[in-house]
Amino acid sequence: MKTKLETIAYARSGDKGANANVGVIAYTPQGFIFLRDILTSEKVEKFFLPLGVRSTIRYELPNLWALNFVLQGILKGGGSRSLRIDAQGKALGQALLQMPIEIPDALLPSLLPASGETNGAATHPRP
Repeated sequence: MKTKLETIAYARSGDKGANANVGVIAYTPQGFIFLRDILTSEKVEKFFLPLGVRSTIRYELPNLWALNFVLQGILKGGGSRSLRIDAQGKALGQALLQMPIEIPDALLPSLLPASGETNGAATHPRP
């Protein structure tokens, strides 16, 4: 099934000088494993290439079911110097959640949030 990343994860983002951080957090442990395999730094970098990202570094946080991406140079000088509308990179996480992904139909139920959870407000027990 073709869907958007937001179906199986939520995100947070912000600035670090001229760079931005984007954290992608899976709703389930199985979702984290799936994301770890498909959401590479190269794929994220390609997604943000139109915004001028120079390079992308990925960090894994398995205890949080999360991946953190550092998008180097995407803020064109940082919050105090950039002329971008989103000079602090707060919208980059939401933008990444619009990335199209392919999920096998049989796997999808194990990647979805528990009943009643909403994007950005998931609560789930940690391993």
